[in-house]
Amino acid sequence: MKPRPPTFRRMVNLLVSILGGASAVLGILALAWILWEVAARGLGAFNWAFFTQLPAPPGVSGGGLANAIIGTLVMTLLATMLAVPLGLLGGVFLSEYGQESRLADNVRFATNVLMGVPSIIIGIFIYIILVLPRGNFSGYAGAAALAVIMLPVVVRTAEDMLRLVPNTLREAALALGAPRWKVTLAVLFRAAKSGLITGILLAVARVSGETAPLLFTALNSSYWMHSLGEPTPNLTVTIFNYAMSPYPDWQQMAWGASLLITFGVLALTVIARISFKGRHL
Repeated sequence: MKPRPPTFRRMVNLLVSILGGASAVLGILALAWILWEVAARGLGAFNWAFFTQLPAPPGVSGGGLANAIIGTLVMTLLATMLAVPLGLLGGVFLSEYGQESRLADNVRFATNVLMGVPSIIIGIFIYIILVLPRGNFSGYAGAAALAVIMLPVVVRTAEDMLRLVPNTLREAALALGAPRWKVTLAVLFRAAKSGLITGILLAVARVSGETAPLLFTALNSSYWMHSLGEPTPNLTVTIFNYAMSPYPDWQQMAWGASLLITFGVLALTVIARISFKGRHL
């Protein structure tokens, strides 16, 4: 076999390195552009009223989005409480118990399909099974839709992170007589905690900007949230309504809400990376 000259390999390596670096720079520039545009347009909306007052009537200046901020936080928290335990259990089953069984393969296939389902389809599904039978929109339905979107992300991330844990840790813990469930919780989860936390934050970021599912489930409200059993105010639908309105004040509020969501996701990601950086088993 005739060896290829090293010059050709060096040229290919240089070309791939240049293309990879250019792609990375392009992605960073696009992100910086988006952040700059949202910050430049949204910072002007931030004031005390924005975080403490209800929305003003159409055509009236002032007001805020305090109800939408609270509604978004409550629904996201409830969705996280629903999706994260189920997702972690699913990841544990795929990684530790099911592994290469037929049931595990079917679960992986279903999870992959669910990750690719458009969020509006999930919103319509929850609308049919939760909203229509009760006859009204609700925050519970909105949280359920967000939880369904989060679930496959948590499942696949949990499986991948647990599979990265060396088998020697499992074998050592089992050799000491620890039961399988305790090995999973006390050893594997601790070793993979950084990846698991990152996956949970990725799932939260996945649903933080979803509008279509909430249009079919939680809808929106201009009043304080008294119960999750009624139409619930939220930032994403508010952004949609305000951005499409002809009122400059509402459009400014929409940019402010967009900036708040963006900063929230970035803050969670940075805090998680700093908190778990360099921590090992």
